Amino acid sequence: MTTAQSAAGAQTSEFDPSASYKVLITDLIGMSLNAQGTADFSEVAQHITARGGLFYNHAFTGEQTLAPQQIHFFYQPQLSREQELLAQTDRGQYDACIAAATFLPKDAKFRYGAVRIGAGTGNMGSDSWGGGNGLGGIAPLMNTPSFNSRATAQAAFKALLKVLPDLAVQEMHQLVVDGNFDTGKNLAQFPCRKLEGRRLAVIGYGNIGREMAKLGAAFGMQVVIYAREKHRVWIESEGFEYAATIIEAASDADVITPHTGLGVLHKSTGEFSNAGLIDASIFAVMHQGAVLLNYDRGEVVDINALDQALSTGQISYAAIDADIFKDPVSGELSGPMVNYRNIYPKHPGKMQLLPHAAADTEHNSRVEGAKQAVDQIFEVIKHQRVTNLVGDLPAGFTNAGAKTVAGVGKVTANNITQLTPVQIQALAQHSQTIASFWQNMQSNPDLATSEFNPQAQQLVLASNKLNSLMQQLGLQGPFEA
Repeated sequence: MTTAQSAAGAQTSEFDPSASYKVLITDLIGMSLNAQGTADFSEVAQHITARGGLFYNHAFTGEQTLAPQQIHFFYQPQLSREQELLAQTDRGQYDACIAAATFLPKDAKFRYGAVRIGAGTGNMGSDSWGGGNGLGGIAPLMNTPSFNSRATAQAAFKALLKVLPDLAVQEMHQLVVDGNFDTGKNLAQFPCRKLEGRRLAVIGYGNIGREMAKLGAAFGMQVVIYAREKHRVWIESEGFEYAATIIEAASDADVITPHTGLGVLHKSTGEFSNAGLIDASIFAVMHQGAVLLNYDRGEVVDINALDQALSTGQISYAAIDADIFKDPVSGELSGPMVNYRNIYPKHPGKMQLLPHAAADTEHNSRVEGAKQAVDQIFEVIKHQRVTNLVGDLPAGFTNAGAKTVAGVGKVTANNITQLTPVQIQALAQHSQTIASFWQNMQSNPDLATSEFNPQAQQLVLASNKLNSLMQQLGLQGPFEA
């Protein structure tokens, strides 16, 4: 054979220097437009070349002669429909795949697996790795968590700021432009409540959920997080309130934002475990006129319950970011957004619908995520090392652990062992200053003001510097051994 492709499981996963390896890229790897008005993929293409790979802005035709001992990346972001994808993948024509939003059908075959640019892998449906949860396949499923976490959280918070604080900005703007507003006389007609003190219920303590919690805290909101019990110590250590159930988190909440993903696909029913997770029982315990932010997956909200809650005013506003697809021939729409569109006409001014844009439109996040995906592909093909494994580790591969953006997601031993001597010295110095002050306070509780004030000043300075440095180095958040 001249290539590494074969029927699934027919060959070992060891790197063959006499073979050529092919990788399919099914989504955009750059979002900014170039001089020709098309999405710019040049940064990632250059990264591939710098790593010793080859980049092609077209599909593999089967007629090309590919250089051995190299990894060839074929860029096909226009692929989206199942028939189009299977025409290029159902016989294992490519060894691996990089995808973002594209749904990879179950019969697509990739013996070295795939990397999803982003965290959730519900769209990675190939049986090569056992479907979206990566369970039971012969190839590894990987992701690039954290690269778009902040972009997604910021977009969700942007949607919240459109309606809270509930200041009638546009109305007052128009009155001012028309010359019909007197600050001294008319402001009393526009009372509002600030975000500070309002209750934000975050459902899930993954990367995006945690970023949402941090944004809420920055605005002075009372943040409560529902997650599994094992996360409680870390949630509380960051100053957030822990809730053992979704009902508990949602009780009297002014805003709810789910970040759980779709969960496990039940093959017997074809339903995901988190479908309809935010239902009527959740809406019922929230503060009257609460806000729903669903920048997770469209299916996690019970659409009938949302319809009813919007009708009664229990939910005053719903901002949704979910997939929607259009058949180029029939024009038929599909995807989870369709259900939201169906109820939209009944609730004018109460809904904002976006096409799963938050995670997939920010250029830097996509480029950096794609670069890491490329690195993970090189590792898995050349060395059989799997970075950011999702689900099971197939035979013939080794787990290389996690790699995320500093400050987003979990803190690992690598974050600490890779610190420089200068960084360690600074951390130690600030910590010693803080410890010395409190030890001195214990032994000398009646310090004179002349001694206390200078020491207290050094305490606060050291505390601020330590906190800033810990944040800068990505040493805040949950720790994962």
